[in-house]
Amino acid sequence: MTGTSRIAFLGLGHMGGPMVSNLHRAGFDVRAFDLSDVALARVRERGVTTSTSPHEAVAGADIVISMLPASRHVESLYLGTAGVLVDVAPGALIIDCSTIAPAMAQRLAQAAAARDIAMIDAPVSGGTAGAEAGTLTFIVGGEPAALERARAVLQAMGKNIFHMGAAGAGQVAKLCNNMALGVIMAVTGEALALGVAHGLDPKVLSQMMAVSTSRSWATEVCNPWPGVLENAPASRGYTGGFGSDLMLKDLGLAVEAAMGTGATIPLGELARNLYAMNQHAGRGHLDFSSVVGLVATVTSSPNPLP
Repeated sequence: MTGTSRIAFLGLGHMGGPMVSNLHRAGFDVRAFDLSDVALARVRERGVTTSTSPHEAVAGADIVISMLPASRHVESLYLGTAGVLVDVAPGALIIDCSTIAPAMAQRLAQAAAARDIAMIDAPVSGGTAGAEAGTLTFIVGGEPAALERARAVLQAMGKNIFHMGAAGAGQVAKLCNNMALGVIMAVTGEALALGVAHGLDPKVLSQMMAVSTSRSWATEVCNPWPGVLENAPASRGYTGGFGSDLMLKDLGLAVEAAMGTGATIPLGELARNLYAMNQHAGRGHLDFSSVVGLVATVTSSPNPLP
């Protein structure tokens, strides 16, 4: 598929920028767009061709990929009064990698199908590090044939692909994953704060936890305590990771999904409230591991919590 299909990539933030760069390095013909001039300049420095509007980007594209913050942005991009769905050619494929409400993904899939356009929802897991390294996990909802059309493109940006079911199923699975992650990060921060309050070294405590029964991504990759892991957002002022506001959004979507089926998610609802408190504390723009600030004032690091 490289060199024969033209790809439009819409949304060049912390995740989308590295993803489009990996597509370019893999040899795909890509046209990228973002509302941010800074984001556009950043990918141009990596050799990616940019467009002046989303309409220009999708014109003539065989595949359209979007990576946007929330449902309202996806709805506006494709279905709003100036939506680009009308500019996507019949027979093309849409891959939406945003994390949005399952109902929004289903609505977009139906609108695309009405124009003879295939669509899969393919939210990702792996964070900004996975986006840079090209090791993302894609969690896919949609028709199997559409996934097969997308597979080579997804493999240029990630190493794992899971087909979860029909349209919207990828979003449901992503919300399940992020709900668990939000809970795990919050309780890991609590555990570290408890240990530090008793005089333990947070680095040694984390090393022990990382090879014990509390082992998790939060202890090994994105430790919430500054100075424990050099490359974790916590060790650079909680910058450059997965925003706490985005985790709050995802947990809100999980609560909505639970209400739609009558499922009970008491820990998920508690976690949503914790990240709302983190937002109110002024840390919504920081990495979601900053939720540790609700239970600790970190003073043992050159990068203390704001």
